[in-house]
Amino acid sequence: MPARDIYHDIVKKAIIKEGWAITHDPLHLRWGATDVYVDLGAEQLLAAEKKGQKIAIEIKSFIGRSQVNDLEKALGQYILYREILMRQESNRTLYLAIPEEAFLTAFEESLGKLLLESNLIKLIVFDRKEEVILQWIR
Repeated sequence: MPARDIYHDIVKKAIIKEGWAITHDPLHLRWGATDVYVDLGAEQLLAAEKKGQKIAIEIKSFIGRSQVNDLEKALGQYILYREILMRQESNRTLYLAIPEEAFLTAFEESLGKLLLESNLIKLIVFDRKEEVILQWIR
């Protein structure tokens, strides 16, 4: 099983505060002979209009030496997991969870904006100090 991201527990707490129940930690997926692990699986239990909604969350810290490299790795992993989920759990939506600092630097710039404008990626932006979700970008 892969190592957890440094913000794993923070995102988990923030998601629970939003009314989600953690159903998988991690969410195990298998494609052929390959096992992959999405950081979290969750289901909405509180809001009547969203009850039963399921999500998967891949958490990325974006603390590498290169924002572009971090973005490329995160996007590649996101696309891979999304494609497997579409075939195995089509009722589960994948999100990439990133700290606010990463959003302001990687997604407010031209490359990140390109991904958001093309609706290629869904984001959860969190405050790592307050342990809360700041934005859901669908």
